[in-house]
Amino acid sequence: MQPERPSVATHAGTVAPGYLEIESGVEGDRDPGGSHGFTVPTELKIGLAPSAQLSVFLPVQSATGVPLGIGDFAAGIKWRLVDGVGPLQRFAILPTIKAPTGGDRGTNTTDVGLLLIDSRTMGPASLDLNAGITRRGGDGSTAPRTSTFWSASGALPLGGSFGWQLECFGYPGTSGVAGNAPNVAVLTGPTFSVSRTLALDAGVIVPITGAQPRALYAGLVANFGRLLPER
Repeated sequence: MQPERPSVATHAGTVAPGYLEIESGVEGDRDPGGSHGFTVPTELKIGLAPSAQLSVFLPVQSATGVPLGIGDFAAGIKWRLVDGVGPLQRFAILPTIKAPTGGDRGTNTTDVGLLLIDSRTMGPASLDLNAGITRRGGDGSTAPRTSTFWSASGALPLGGSFGWQLECFGYPGTSGVAGNAPNVAVLTGPTFSVSRTLALDAGVIVPITGAQPRALYAGLVANFGRLLPER
């Protein structure tokens, strides 16, 4: 498996060529103002090459006053450019495109994004550093035309099949009619590997600054083996 959840960040690893892996879970959010949200974030990952992976994002979500339904569809290709023991160790890029399929469950904009991913190991621990930018269509009245993102995520084995995830992530402030103040939050919780093809996770997201919601999450990662025939 190549689990990307539960962290907001992702790593430079990719699913083996021809293999299918699915990540999904549930997340309940509560905003500082008392409104709430519920999300089922699902990602389908298909290995295209030893260093390339197709990622398809299919969220289902609801919010205060918005019934449960399909959110904005997105897809991208993660491409690992460096895979060695140099200063970067493992470095990848993930360009994405998002369509406004969710109506009020999304931003009503077509977006393009680029995520830079640096992954490294330090003894038994792993560290993933992400930096990303999103450019949206529209006039900026429903969502900022440009937004950025950063994260630093660490994972540490605890013994046996248990591990622990700790991540700090943030969204710098944006400008315009729909601009937002910067926010920073921490995600943390245990992980458990049931087998070589199934992993579970659960935890909390706690805001540090800004309007980031408090959240509880739980989910799984399952590898379904080879989907495409071997060449």
